[in-house]
Amino acid sequence: MLFEKAGEYILDKLRNELPVRLTYHNVDHTVDVHDAAKFIGQQENIDTEDMKLLLTAALYHDSGYLIKDKGHEEESCRIAKEALSLHHYNLNEIELICGMIIATKVPQAPKNLLEKILADADLDYLGRDDFFTKGYQLFTENSNSGTICSEDQWNQSQILFIKSHYYFTETAINLRETKKQANMNKIKALINPI
Repeated sequence: MLFEKAGEYILDKLRNELPVRLTYHNVDHTVDVHDAAKFIGQQENIDTEDMKLLLTAALYHDSGYLIKDKGHEEESCRIAKEALSLHHYNLNEIELICGMIIATKVPQAPKNLLEKILADADLDYLGRDDFFTKGYQLFTENSNSGTICSEDQWNQSQILFIKSHYYFTETAINLRETKKQANMNKIKALINPI
């Protein structure tokens, strides 16, 4: 498995080929998810081989945005299968990676620890201090595509999303859940100022 080469390959591709309208689902988001996955994976005590698979999945999880937005997870798997076979990943490793990628699809339904870690890493920002910065990037991206018309509509959709979201790993629950709820309350205050 040429782990470093596989990572360099997809990061270069994302940097050079993603549409500029993607103000959230860009290479910065990919690196952010990679770093969150690494941290959660360490806290969850996964072994070195699983960590390589997890971090590969993190780097490839949104590569489907190179092709299309809706259904990008399936495209991400297709891209991963193609690229990773060239980087000496075996079929079993690629299937595990694709399982993790699909686990990031909302609504999330991870089936094992690695899938839970990547699902949590993908939405780690919900329970962080940079929630509003990341959220504004996502708002801008959705505005660019015409799926959101106003900030009020965006705030309403964020509340519904956060209410339906669950973290899966003990690490994310302990580290992010309280702040996630606080972030949601701040959005509610924007909609219903006292």
